[in-house]
Amino acid sequence: MVIVPESPVATTHPLDPLSAAEITEAVSIVRGGGRAGRALGPRTRFASVSLHEPTRTELRAYRQGTALDRLAEIVLLDNDTAQTSEALVSLTSKAVTSWRDVPKVQPPVMLDEFYECEMAVKANAEWQAAVSKRGVTDYDLCMVDPWSNGNYGFPEDSERRLVRALTWVRTSPLDNGYARPIENMVTVVDLNTMQVVRVEDGAVVPLPPTDANYTEDAAGPVRTDLKPIEITQPEGPSFTLDGNLLQWQKWRVRVGFNSREGLVLYGITYQDGDRERSVLERASLCDMVVPYGDPRPHYNRRNAFDVGEYGVGVFANSLALGCDCLGEIRYLDACLNDSQGRPVPIANAICIHEEDTGILWKHFDIRTGETEVRRSRRLVVSFIATVGNYEYGFYWYFYQDGTVQLEIKMTGVVTNGSVPVGEPAAPWGALVAPGVYAPIHQHFFNVRLDVAVDGPTNTVEEVHTVMDPPGADNPLKNSFREVSAPLTRESEAQRLIDPLSARYWKITNPGRPNAFGKPTAYRLMPGDNVLPFAAPDSPIMQRAAFMGKHVWVTQYDPTERYATGEYPNQHPGGAGLPAYVAQDRPLESVCEVIERA
Repeated sequence: MVIVPESPVATTHPLDPLSAAEITEAVSIVRGGGRAGRALGPRTRFASVSLHEPTRTELRAYRQGTALDRLAEIVLLDNDTAQTSEALVSLTSKAVTSWRDVPKVQPPVMLDEFYECEMAVKANAEWQAAVSKRGVTDYDLCMVDPWSNGNYGFPEDSERRLVRALTWVRTSPLDNGYARPIENMVTVVDLNTMQVVRVEDGAVVPLPPTDANYTEDAAGPVRTDLKPIEITQPEGPSFTLDGNLLQWQKWRVRVGFNSREGLVLYGITYQDGDRERSVLERASLCDMVVPYGDPRPHYNRRNAFDVGEYGVGVFANSLALGCDCLGEIRYLDACLNDSQGRPVPIANAICIHEEDTGILWKHFDIRTGETEVRRSRRLVVSFIATVGNYEYGFYWYFYQDGTVQLEIKMTGVVTNGSVPVGEPAAPWGALVAPGVYAPIHQHFFNVRLDVAVDGPTNTVEEVHTVMDPPGADNPLKNSFREVSAPLTRESEAQRLIDPLSARYWKITNPGRPNAFGKPTAYRLMPGDNVLPFAAPDSPIMQRAAFMGKHVWVTQYDPTERYATGEYPNQHPGGAGLPAYVAQDRPLESVCEVIERA
């Protein structure tokens, strides 16, 4: 991340993301060192160039004065050989320290490939014929979105680097293209050769007739009956930002960013008197998936692993004061890479500001007539990503009472298809405009929390409420209580929410008693949730098994980073959390929590 407050700040901490200069240097080292001394192929792409994060042990050594090697991890794809490779580069010693070829995997679809795929599709005669018979003659007005192919057991799913591209049509260059989907047409493209494999062309459905442009010029003026709200902090914000280190009230957190997860928070602590108490070593959105529920041939392979198949950080917006955030704002820039290894800066990728959130605490004493009230304020650290039709807003909140919250807001435009005007929608969706059909779908997010409540030796306990049996100790049959039990092994630590029993989980540190002699703890507070509606043995459930449980607890392992594994793109399934917990390791005093939101 390139951070620009008033003047450039040099990298000073091992968790600072790679700067533009470091990305350039790491790529240059790999090009010079190549594959174990051999030159890179002429069509090698750099899928990602990111910080190789120090482990817990290494960070403890750093805090005690040990210098750490600055490392970059690079994922490469040779389009000529279809070989994926991983390089570890030391920016300290200016050398490739390790190289590993990873067989039979696909890196995420790169942003460059999005653009190149659209160009290849539009130049294809079969695609041109398919759109022409639907009355489309200006191909420049067509909009092509490549969706990852997934894996459904067909040989090509594992043998080729494929996307299934969908097409929409604008009425003018600045029109909302998602208003006019081309129905019953999918273009399959091999990204290694950048050639169209086939066009799956079904029955012609007329394009929807309604212009649904959403700009102010097209939709009319915005409402004018609201008086202005001014949010001002004449003395400036209450937080401070020193490079990537953010401090507010009693909180300290280090802010990071990468292409796959987007915003990453490190070393979250809370000051309690003269004690700086740890809460989380690391927190991030590590996976997500959007399964669709229409079984018809041109819909049934629609799903999106926006983190693992594309990288949600790649699509981060450059935020604007007054539109995306309000108040006394501070921004952090991000710097990622394109597929040629060149730095790609994203200005104002992360927004930091404060919000008033109503009453924190209040009490009125009816006997004295005295009222005491405290206002609640929270610190907000956020970013917004546009992945095709959807916008995702990710908001981490820090409260004055010690609470940490993640809220995910979804906006943008729903993905869609067409039906003849006047006909009803298919039963697996709804009409959202004349002739425009939106298929039913779900959004599942997986958050990895590397917990460190008062230190790293934590245990997770499951708590629920039970009724006591009637008897002499419960004569009026009104007695109930909370019961708690630790999750002792990974085999028993995939859990479901149960609001009817008030179930929740607490992360405890048995070695750190509180004022009442109980282990210090943080409570995991589940919100509204459901389970997936896909069958347990469906391809999507095999690839995204994390959807089937709300909480997974695993033993800490810095190499187990993602709920669907390192390479979910076109993976047949079984990687990630199912493989991690199959080891059935002990959990008491050694766990981390992975929560499905």
